[in-house]
Amino acid sequence: MWPGEPAATSELSSGTRAGPRKSRKGCSIYKMNYGTIKKNDIANGVGVRVSLFVSGCTHHCPGCFNEEAWDFGFGKPFTGETEEEILDALAPDYIEGLTLLGGEPFEPENQKALVPFLEKVRERYPQKNLWCYTGYTLEQDLLRDSRARCGYTDRMLSMIDVLVDGRFMEALKDISLPFRGSSNQRILNLRATLESGSAKLLEMGSGRI
Repeated sequence: MWPGEPAATSELSSGTRAGPRKSRKGCSIYKMNYGTIKKNDIANGVGVRVSLFVSGCTHHCPGCFNEEAWDFGFGKPFTGETEEEILDALAPDYIEGLTLLGGEPFEPENQKALVPFLEKVRERYPQKNLWCYTGYTLEQDLLRDSRARCGYTDRMLSMIDVLVDGRFMEALKDISLPFRGSSNQRILNLRATLESGSAKLLEMGSGRI
């Protein structure tokens, strides 16, 4: 376990728990880059949102809409000033919440930078919701020992309201689907899923989380 890194544990419905582990790069760095910030986004979640596109992705899905963000060095450094810019953008009442996408927010390198930031978001805006897009699958990759799972994964999952999971699959692409690119991807009510131990899809007609 890296100095200062919390131990990785698992919340599998089976009740088994994974011990501390190091990821491919071990969540060993705090640095993260980002490609862009959209401050009035209506395409990546319910309502008007602020969306952060992080850099770095190892999935390399054919047909990806944002290939340049595969590079962990793409874009600009994510700094304290960047955090404050996003926090200020979340302030208006009409902003429903924050969306994370990329790139891959759940790359271990990015989790370590995102968790402290998300804690600030939750502290300042407890009424707003958080969506996250990931090419990883919740049960196979984020709740079990895997390349993606590290000592920050459980904390990051605990702050997310809606998780859109699964790789983009070009053969299953469907432009009629709201808030996802291919039919294999799920829009999970993550809090309900973790509480029940089984996948709970978001009821889209419900609007707010």
